[in-house]
Amino acid sequence: MRDTVINTQTIANPKSHYGDAKAATRHFITQRTTGAINILFLLLLLFVVVRLAGQDRADVVALLGNWWLGIPFAALIAIAAVHMRNGMRDTLEDYVHGSLYRLAMLLNTLFCLAVALLGAGAVLKIVFWG
Repeated sequence: MRDTVINTQTIANPKSHYGDAKAATRHFITQRTTGAINILFLLLLLFVVVRLAGQDRADVVALLGNWWLGIPFAALIAIAAVHMRNGMRDTLEDYVHGSLYRLAMLLNTLFCLAVALLGAGAVLKIVFWG
């Protein structure tokens, strides 16, 4: 990483290069792809919410226990966690600076990883072990 001062003149100059182009492109594509997948999975989520409205635990386990519904639901949780991590990363890049930035990014990654593993793991436990 270069220690260059980035100011408005640097940004306005089309010949100046700052940041990591490959990482920024990967981040952009990941954010848009996970967003599009989340929109597609929204129909699944709405189906589950409407179907389970007013039901008890046994009905929840019975519905999510179907592999054709439980596995995509677990994937939805994991993909939403990736999307959440990228969105929080954008916020942290804008508002947190210095040594606190690395800690905030680490905590963001660990939190999103925990959400993905615990959420998807809970659904997959229902699918495979009831």
